[in-house]
Amino acid sequence: MMKQSARSRRLVKHHKRLKAGSKLNLVALMDIFTILVFFLIVNQSEVRVLQNIEKISLPVSVADTLPVENLVITVIADTVLVQERAIWQKSENGQGLTEQENPEFINTLTTELTYQASKRTKLTETEQQNGRAVTIIGDAATPYVVLKQIMAACAATGYRDISLAVEQQAKQANGEG
Repeated sequence: MMKQSARSRRLVKHHKRLKAGSKLNLVALMDIFTILVFFLIVNQSEVRVLQNIEKISLPVSVADTLPVENLVITVIADTVLVQERAIWQKSENGQGLTEQENPEFINTLTTELTYQASKRTKLTETEQQNGRAVTIIGDAATPYVVLKQIMAACAATGYRDISLAVEQQAKQANGEG
């Protein structure tokens, strides 16, 4: 048996190490994913997504304030939803949401809003001053009379902080809206 030189032994050791294959450093990957998760959690609140309903074409606005989470009233053609639950639909005799006031619709909506308000009786300081918050999502073609009835029913039941959902219009580069 021949004696190996130190250099020869070092080369053999080096080649064995290379043949063993590289190991994946999971610590660095875990750090990257942790940072990514924190980034997504922090920036998640920047975007407000209301109900995504294809039947609704929202009106356009240049307002900068974002909506907050609150009671949502949705108006689709001849259906009105409160918190995604239908409370009013066009009846068989054709009695739906029209250009004239409908006392039956107002009573039904008022009853539902009173029920929703009774589910959470403790109000914040802001709610005591401004009233409960509600967001109305309606198609741009929804008649104003219908929106007026909904807003009147909201105000009568303590939902005075009313927001209308709109699509934000992109600002032009020269500063004009």
